[in-house]
Amino acid sequence: MRRIIDLCKRVPLLPITIISALPIALLWSFRPWGHSLGSLDPSLGQYFIIALVAYTVVDTIIGMVDDLRHGHVGVDILAVIAILSTIAVGEYWAAWTVVLMVWSGEAIEEYAQSKAESNLTALIKAAPQTAHIATLPGVGAAAGKTQRSEEGFHKTADVSSVAAGDSASGSVVSSAASGGSEPDTSVSDNADSAKTTENPADPAASNDNMHFRTIPVEEVKLDDVLTVLPGETVPVDGVLMSGQATLDLSNINGEPVPREVFAGARVMSGAVNGSTAFTMRATQLSHDSQYQRILELVSSAQNSRATVVKTADILAVPFTVISLVIACVAWGVSGVPTRFAQVLVLATPCPLLIAAPVAYMAGTGRLAKAGILIKAQEILENLGRVSHIFFDKTGTLTVKQPQVVRVDLLPDAGAGIPMRVTESGTVSAGAENTEAGAGAGAGNEAAAAAGAETAHARIDKDHILMLAGVVETYSVHILAKGIVKAGAAALDRLHDRFDKGNRNCAQPATDPGHRRGDYPVVKDIHEDAGKGVSGKVNGLNVSVGRFAYVTQSQVDAGLQPQSATPLDFFPDSRFGGLAPDEMATYVAINGKLAARIVMKDIPRPNAKESLQRLRELGVEHLTMVTGDKEPSARIIADEVGITDVHSELLPEDKVNTVRSAARDKVTAQPWWDRIIQKLVGESTTRPVSMMVGDGVNDAPVLAAADIGMAMTDGTTTAASESAQVVIMNDDIACVPKAIAIARRTKRVMLQAVVAGLSLAIIGMVCAAFNLIPAVVGAFLQEAIDVVSILWALTALLDRE
Repeated sequence: MRRIIDLCKRVPLLPITIISALPIALLWSFRPWGHSLGSLDPSLGQYFIIALVAYTVVDTIIGMVDDLRHGHVGVDILAVIAILSTIAVGEYWAAWTVVLMVWSGEAIEEYAQSKAESNLTALIKAAPQTAHIATLPGVGAAAGKTQRSEEGFHKTADVSSVAAGDSASGSVVSSAASGGSEPDTSVSDNADSAKTTENPADPAASNDNMHFRTIPVEEVKLDDVLTVLPGETVPVDGVLMSGQATLDLSNINGEPVPREVFAGARVMSGAVNGSTAFTMRATQLSHDSQYQRILELVSSAQNSRATVVKTADILAVPFTVISLVIACVAWGVSGVPTRFAQVLVLATPCPLLIAAPVAYMAGTGRLAKAGILIKAQEILENLGRVSHIFFDKTGTLTVKQPQVVRVDLLPDAGAGIPMRVTESGTVSAGAENTEAGAGAGAGNEAAAAAGAETAHARIDKDHILMLAGVVETYSVHILAKGIVKAGAAALDRLHDRFDKGNRNCAQPATDPGHRRGDYPVVKDIHEDAGKGVSGKVNGLNVSVGRFAYVTQSQVDAGLQPQSATPLDFFPDSRFGGLAPDEMATYVAINGKLAARIVMKDIPRPNAKESLQRLRELGVEHLTMVTGDKEPSARIIADEVGITDVHSELLPEDKVNTVRSAARDKVTAQPWWDRIIQKLVGESTTRPVSMMVGDGVNDAPVLAAADIGMAMTDGTTTAASESAQVVIMNDDIACVPKAIAIARRTKRVMLQAVVAGLSLAIIGMVCAAFNLIPAVVGAFLQEAIDVVSILWALTALLDRE
């Protein structure tokens, strides 16, 4: 009911016309002035119809002029002539019916447009409007000229503290007590982060969360500290200051499962907060934030018009001429003026003027629902004509970061972890800095007194991955995320083993991290840029990085095996060679080399299937363009099914490759396409190439291709701005999905237009032979419009 009321508010003449039927019928024969007004002699009820006709004609002409001013063809002249002709021949009820059809047609168009734009409108309505800015003393941009930390708080005296409970990564990082550490690369906790809580039941947290004021999102300044309450939308892009938060990113990238993020992570505007309030620091203004860029894409698509829609506008002109010719011939042959009106009430260009744009708007909305945004409807049409697709390799055909594929252990991998085996059979680690151990010398004396024997720890690949993953959590190196991911999976496996009673571990069961939900104690993290990262994990000195970095202390201390040769100082001699597409990082424990972690680019799990789907859609030309070496590129190409590979390319080389391929595919243009190109400025038969990429270095080639498609999770700004199509959920399966939706949209549009125009022409011919009265013809014309528009709306349906 609310929708009907809203529709009536937008088209007020529709309910007025319907309601007017009653007084018109009651006053149909009422003539208080007698019969002195000429041959037409309208009654008072008929004057009501004339008034409605006059208003409708004036409004329609104003609308036509406005359409012409905006470059759209205004062919509502058919409706104007039809209304006036019915009045002229005395068919008042037919005139009232045509007026009703005009306003009901506008209401149907409003509904269809609203329905087609529903997915886009949902995005716009979800835009954040307000923000809660923290008003605590010394917090955020309001802190003035006082010295502030990166989190936006006043800098205070260094405090050594250990955060209790679950923190951002579940770990506890202690700052080094000595002042000799390098402050620019070492990681330490501060008192502010330790005080952050995610427990809404904590009264202190509740009080702190009330220290804010609400302002329009446009007034947020850089470095403002914001509070985001449960269920609210993140107002601007920023960095998370609270320990952790759960965010629903479905409005941004269509990700169905809420994502848990931790302190220091980027939070994007448009994300919806979970059940717990959190604080963040603004790093972008409202108009530069992620969600605003999405809304700009949506607005651009809504305000654009596809070439085929422009063509439909132009074709409406000859349709108008044909309709007038049929009407005039019917009148001339029959000699009956009523035939002219009978024909014109059936002459409806709505399948061209309404069904075509509604279908394309529905297709745009369907793409948005699938997490695919386009910058103009023109792109939607071109997507359906793509014949050649170029793919970047890294991050597009492969996963974003190199993944761990194996761990190579040295035979003495546990040599750096001395174990103490007591007479009772218990095993514990002799790691330094544990509460039970008082130093290596004291530990050895105690062991000798107890009659214990010394043994090396048994360490396996999961232990190596766990230790490396914990340390790499604090690294900014490009390989770190892959190791962290593998380390988290290894920690889960170790927890499973511990839960099942397997206590064969390199460290005592009392150390943190053995039980599920627990995490090792981490301290003294130090990263040497470009070389590696080191730290203490449950007292073990763990180094991860280049071979020279992790073995330096071993070389300096002369701890190489006595049988070592010069070749032993090269990684391949210790572990064997690497394949062309592999890379390695090395792990040392307590200063002794223990293992090599081998990583490589691996194809996305659904890359091969997606490319096969493209071939099924008729896109046979698939090319890889990459800056990688030929062997590495060929390995990935063979795995995903691409035979055309261009490797070792700089960004400008990629641009030249795409442009040269487009020149090679130029074919003779049909005469009818040349006419369409002159009329609307765009060819409909020219081969279309598309480039799919994800990184900043892909921006030039994305702009050079006919269509640039950026695969992003909302963080790759340069690629997104250069592309005409943006995949927001970072899924390569959206490439064939976008093409399939584009083709189905055009197919549905053509079906709606052809069906509507065919029915209209058949109806006009029947009316010319006096088979359809004017009143019936008006209702039939509206039925044709409804059928064609509803058919166009089926572009919203998911038929995949």
